[in-house]
Amino acid sequence: MAKHIFVTGGVVSSLGKGITAASLGQLLKARGYKVTMQKMDPYLNVDPGTMSPFQHGEVFVTEDGHEGDLDLGHYERFIDENLSRESNFTQGSIYQTLIARERRGDFLGGTVQVIPHVTEAIKERIRRAAEQSGADIVISEIGGTIGDIEGLPFIEAARQFKKEMGPGNVLFVHVTLVPYIAAAHEVKTKPTQHSVKELRSLGVQPDFIVCRSDHEIADEVRAKIALFCDVDADDVLACPDAPSIYEVPLSLYEQGFDISTLAKMGLAPRKIKLAPWRAFLKAKDACAGELDIAVVGKYVSLPDAYLSVHEALEHAGIACGRKVNVHLVDGEELTDANAEEVLGTMDGILVPGGFGQRAFEGKIAAARYARERGVPFLGICLGLQAAVCEFARNVCGLEGATSAEFADSAPEGTPLVVDLMPEQEDVEDKGGTMRLGAYPCKVVSGTRAEAAYGEPIIYERHRHRYEVNNAYRDRLTEAGLVISGLSPDDRLVEIVEVPDHPFYVASQAHPEFKSRPGKPHPLFKAFVEAANGRKSGD
Repeated sequence: MAKHIFVTGGVVSSLGKGITAASLGQLLKARGYKVTMQKMDPYLNVDPGTMSPFQHGEVFVTEDGHEGDLDLGHYERFIDENLSRESNFTQGSIYQTLIARERRGDFLGGTVQVIPHVTEAIKERIRRAAEQSGADIVISEIGGTIGDIEGLPFIEAARQFKKEMGPGNVLFVHVTLVPYIAAAHEVKTKPTQHSVKELRSLGVQPDFIVCRSDHEIADEVRAKIALFCDVDADDVLACPDAPSIYEVPLSLYEQGFDISTLAKMGLAPRKIKLAPWRAFLKAKDACAGELDIAVVGKYVSLPDAYLSVHEALEHAGIACGRKVNVHLVDGEELTDANAEEVLGTMDGILVPGGFGQRAFEGKIAAARYARERGVPFLGICLGLQAAVCEFARNVCGLEGATSAEFADSAPEGTPLVVDLMPEQEDVEDKGGTMRLGAYPCKVVSGTRAEAAYGEPIIYERHRHRYEVNNAYRDRLTEAGLVISGLSPDDRLVEIVEVPDHPFYVASQAHPEFKSRPGKPHPLFKAFVEAANGRKSGD
């Protein structure tokens, strides 16, 4: 029977519950336990797939095609396990399922209520995560903050779940803010006390309290929190801001978090294997020199919109011995006229995925600048489509070539070199209607893609509706564009590249989702190596 750990947050949001949960998962896996992770989001959207990245950050896609919370990316990167659609659910999806059942008459005319129906549905999703993964330990993060009205059913479900599972099978970790008050020259414990009081009023006593702060937390402060919150002083953990999120597991390890967690669950403290994690951090610290990479997008005011891209660039940079500085460039402001001014000092240019016409012309300008000036270029999803449109316009002579996604604003007769998949033509709902999840791709021999991957068949995760229009495929290849990746049936273009260029590759997929610390994604590694070669003058 799996053991369960629930991670909650108090005082304010964005405290780092996800990093805390992922760090604990990393430590427990390093001790030889099979770990899976889950994020429960209290909002009423069915999933984050149709939410603006300004609201929610990036949408992370799992192997099986679930559009999930960005914390799933942290989980996968820290525990190095592929998660699934069972790893993330929202209150909206719970209500959607219950209402559909009520409409079918499954409740035999009975009253459908938050307790027991919503809470039972939440508990069922928790059980499924354990059963389908076969994990020894399931770590479930409850989104939001204690006291949020929408989070109450999740806390109640977790409380019930602990009672049903019996002693030693369920633990609660509460992550809370310990702010530093400059005028008083000290950190304050009162917000944590009130947060724990609120949690206890809901019937949940935390087993651990993780204190987030931008200052060191002294032993006497931890002792005070322990006294007022009814936990052992050793179970109050300090988690001050760290230079890198990847240092958090070691900080918690040094405080015995994993050992105490296993002891409370009655599990043996197996020998820990932290050598790979320490090697990654050592390589990170040993980086000499820097690379400047431009990420040209439309959500540049919120870095979390491109979180996995940032992490994948960092992983690749560390593998190359370089610190990567990411420069977010607003595609709405970028044009052919100012591209030299904005991008002239960059060692590489990356155009990430996205939806909508806003900033698309700027992405095309970035692709043109990279192609014509020999700057290493990596296109992802919409970045591939921008690269294809740019090539069609400026090499094939297809004036104004664009995507069918933006056809309404284009003059009649404009070449649509990117078009809707035939099976999508009559779809109106936006949620869950894309090519999602892992798809196979044949890599063409003798190409940059093959040199990067080193394998004839690869699998990458997708999240898009539009594809390269096969009606223009010959025109593009005759003009020199190389199609270096195709679906197994040759119907879909997966990867394109420009020959006789230091590095100009674009993928219809999202390779950033599969990058890991110490295991950089092959395309990102090849891209950063090319950028490093440009920097070094090779």
